[in-house]
Amino acid sequence: MTQLEFLNIVTPFKDKVFRLAKRLLVSREEAEDATQEVLIKLWKNKTKIKDYKNVEAFSMTMTKNFCYDKLKSKQAQNLKIVHSNYQDHSISLQKEVELNDSIDWVGKIMESLPEQQKMVVQLRDIEQYDFKEIAEMLDMNETAIRVALSRARKTIREKLTNTHNYGVK
Repeated sequence: MTQLEFLNIVTPFKDKVFRLAKRLLVSREEAEDATQEVLIKLWKNKTKIKDYKNVEAFSMTMTKNFCYDKLKSKQAQNLKIVHSNYQDHSISLQKEVELNDSIDWVGKIMESLPEQQKMVVQLRDIEQYDFKEIAEMLDMNETAIRVALSRARKTIREKLTNTHNYGVK
């Protein structure tokens, strides 16, 4: 069997071999390696290819078995560690829109707060001043600031929860 004949037989299903390997091994690089290994095994046994009724099905079986062996091997333990540590830090567009909407609602709710609570939330949660500094700025005692902050946060939380639960009001 010539190289061209081999390629004519293998090319139609090599992408399917890769997709199966990727589904089983997760890693793109590992799937590429598995695909390459399967194709090399087919090439080494090219004289027997004509004996198989369905070369594609045989290749898929080889791929499945190779991937399972790889997952069972000691290398797989390392592979699992790598994949369990992977986190996708990108935020979906829908989630980003929802977060921006929530931020807008918090801004609107803050505008409806009494002036003192609005100032306390602004200085503590947004500007990050400590209670002592806020007490000096607003000429209040720290306990009163804590109470105002607690009430403001509670109001914001309740109104935001109601908005999310019942829709726009």
